[in-house]
Amino acid sequence: MTYPTPDDITAAAALIKGRVRHTPILQVEGAALSLPCPVTFKLEHTQITGSFKVRGAFNTMLSAGVPPAGVVAASGGNHGAAVAYAASTLGHRAVIFVPKAIAKEEKLRRMRMFGGEVILTDGAVEACMAAYAAHAEESGALSVHPYDTFPTLAGQGTVAAEIEAQMGGIDTILVATGGGGLIGGVAAWFRDRVRVISVETEGTNTLARSLREGPEISVQASGIAASSLGGPRLGVMSYAVARDHVDQAIVLSDAAVFDAARQLWEATRLTGEPGAAVALAALTSGAYVPEPGERVCVLICGGNAEPDWFIG
Repeated sequence: MTYPTPDDITAAAALIKGRVRHTPILQVEGAALSLPCPVTFKLEHTQITGSFKVRGAFNTMLSAGVPPAGVVAASGGNHGAAVAYAASTLGHRAVIFVPKAIAKEEKLRRMRMFGGEVILTDGAVEACMAAYAAHAEESGALSVHPYDTFPTLAGQGTVAAEIEAQMGGIDTILVATGGGGLIGGVAAWFRDRVRVISVETEGTNTLARSLREGPEISVQASGIAASSLGGPRLGVMSYAVARDHVDQAIVLSDAAVFDAARQLWEATRLTGEPGAAVALAALTSGAYVPEPGERVCVLICGGNAEPDWFIG
């Protein structure tokens, strides 16, 4: 299976430059999170559409060219917002299919705000994916897959290139995983130079199950992170990258994610969406314990949620 190289990711960064934000990093002292070393946060929730997804959306559209029918995507929210924004910026129509079962009003609002036409579907995520694929076939619209294409992974990998340039050196990166587009891009950039750790919830554990059972699985997403990490299975390309270059797959409870979000707020006055707190939860729960002096980055991947979701 061929997947993006660092050169492909460098080319993607040049292609999308000026269309996405160069998001900041923030180093937080370890004592603030009861950890033995400082932690660097990559604040990708400050991206234009509130998540990293806009990187892959722009790279896909600029790489392929968009037909008169526009673009179509399937999403629980972040990918849809990214596709809607990229399409409207480039002057194209965007149709977004969303599974009604995991739809969150704040994410639907974001998709519509950025210019997307939202179609809610019944049934599980797989039914939504089938409806979106059928629309692409019938209309001729460009399919912008949320996680399983070469340009998507190359686009998402640009965030890893940014992190390395900003930090200067890095030992470990913690990444929340859904369908695998983000961790696939990150691992494709770092290869074996950096320890890449996947973090998932018990209700969205596609990568951990795939590595254990093989890629032909079907996860019925549930729990707090379902709307952002709720892919039914890992992408074929993402699985190949993960198999080769992801060092560890951690699975945590929803309770650990709520606690991580509260600690993030107390330590930094930052909030992200549930999927963004998942990666931090590996540290705050003790599931991953860094060595003193270890240079650790936590990717805060998105912020499209009501700001008080973790309070209660």
